[in-house]
Amino acid sequence: MAPYEPEQDTSEAGELRVGRRKAARYVVPVAVAGVAAATIGLVPALATSGDPDLPKVTAQELMEKIAASDTQQLSGTVKISTDLGLPSMGGMAGGFAGGGGGADRGGDDEGGGGSAADPKNKLMELASGTHTLRVAADGPDKQKVSVLEDAAEYSLIHNGDEVWAYDSASNEAYHAKGFQVSGEKGDKGDKGEAEPPAGMPATPEEFAEQALKAVDDTTSVKVDGTAQVAGRDAYRLVIEPKQSGSTVGRITVAVDAKTGTPLKFTLTPSSGGAAVIDAGFTKVDFGKPSASTFDFAPPKGAKVTEADEHSALSRDFKGRDFKDHDFTDKAKGGKEFKEEDLNDLKVIGEGWTSIAELRLPGGQGLPTAGSGDVPPDAQKLLDSLGDQVSGKFGSGTVFSTRLINALVTDDGKVYAGAVTKDALVKAANAAHQA
Repeated sequence: MAPYEPEQDTSEAGELRVGRRKAARYVVPVAVAGVAAATIGLVPALATSGDPDLPKVTAQELMEKIAASDTQQLSGTVKISTDLGLPSMGGMAGGFAGGGGGADRGGDDEGGGGSAADPKNKLMELASGTHTLRVAADGPDKQKVSVLEDAAEYSLIHNGDEVWAYDSASNEAYHAKGFQVSGEKGDKGDKGEAEPPAGMPATPEEFAEQALKAVDDTTSVKVDGTAQVAGRDAYRLVIEPKQSGSTVGRITVAVDAKTGTPLKFTLTPSSGGAAVIDAGFTKVDFGKPSASTFDFAPPKGAKVTEADEHSALSRDFKGRDFKDHDFTDKAKGGKEFKEEDLNDLKVIGEGWTSIAELRLPGGQGLPTAGSGDVPPDAQKLLDSLGDQVSGKFGSGTVFSTRLINALVTDDGKVYAGAVTKDALVKAANAAHQA
């Protein structure tokens, strides 16, 4: 196997950060939070069947190869796993998001029921456990993702200006028209604007894009040998924080040697153990998928929710001015919620150890049993989920996962990031003294 150069400082690769915004240095803590608060039991990291002998490349050349990759057509199977170290919620997450369970989740929009097939709800289920997905793409206007379950399947299909989603378990479908992948406004007509379905990354390429946006001078990037993934020869690109205090240990991306397409993404925490996120192709074909792959018609008897119907209530809500509106019952001593309470976000530090600081609405900490706001049993559960800490800032509670940690102080401030508990306390102390 060809030798590989020692670790490369990414300050030499500034020209590679095509389209990266100034704030991109904060993307990994935030994007990884979205991916984690948003992703993956565990697929063995970068499972290989031998290390192929490939020509030597530098980290800069490999990042260029990824940036230049223009894979428009593919189909295959992806296995995605998350292990955030959280207790299992079973089907609760999907139930809350969908407004209920089973075939009765659809309900009436005005009653807040929503649709069991709504992508914003369904794809969030990828945030925990292990899932198998079938994916297909044919250019920017045709994509399909199917989540395979034990006795059911959920499919999200984008074909031209239409998006269909179908949940076979509940026999519900979700339909949106006027969709444009560019993010531009769709055909308004009488139905409002069509928007892309919100969800978490579902392929190694989407995960890798988020990680590469955060590459800056706080990051070490190197090529660490080769691998074979889904029968394809690949280089292994390793991304690591240079700073101490991050919960991110390393990110490994297996990059297809021929196309530059990321085939596998693995995020390992600094604490060690199983990967927090592991997503990779187990089968992949870069040929053109059959046109029928992207055809869909709802089965007979399926409940169909139109996107404009489902979003009508939210558009009405969005159009109103709620500044200085009281969302609580003043008769019960509630505090007034103001729009400006959400506009005090600050970012402390940079790169992998950046921390978001914000105030909770109302300027007070978590409700407690002592204040009469929380039942004693609920307080015990809350206490069991967090660690009590104190410092110059006062006292508070740290809620932890294997990747994202958040400190909620008793005076209503929140410090959150992909950093250790000690880093949060240090940031809160520094902010208090500032």
